[in-house]
Amino acid sequence: MTGLVVCVVVLVAASAYGVLHQRRSGRVRVRGRDDGKRLQAAELGGPLGERATLVQFSSAFCAPCRATRRVLGEVAGMVSGVTHVELDAEDNLELVRRLDILKTPTVLVLDADGHVVRRATGQPRKADVIAALGEAV
Repeated sequence: MTGLVVCVVVLVAASAYGVLHQRRSGRVRVRGRDDGKRLQAAELGGPLGERATLVQFSSAFCAPCRATRRVLGEVAGMVSGVTHVELDAEDNLELVRRLDILKTPTVLVLDADGHVVRRATGQPRKADVIAALGEAV
């Protein structure tokens, strides 16, 4: 009987963790630790967008990274003054450490000056990215 109780408790805890993780993944949000962090055009390998820049940190074997690239490319094409920059996390380890990038894909929304205003870990939805751009301007 004790084994059954332990099994049920473990299943409930794992299910709760899974639901919480799924709900948080891909949400574009503000993080207090991003306050004051800024990226320059030289660090990104290209110019910043006139209104905002979407910076995507990816890795070679990341399946959600390909879908994220497509979503961010569509958003950058739809909204004028917005650019999309994709960086390989392995090639930019110093930047990854400085920005506390823990998983890929991670998307940073930068304002026109390069300040980090929003962050999403996991694959974001197009509507969430567009909403975050409205707040970044």
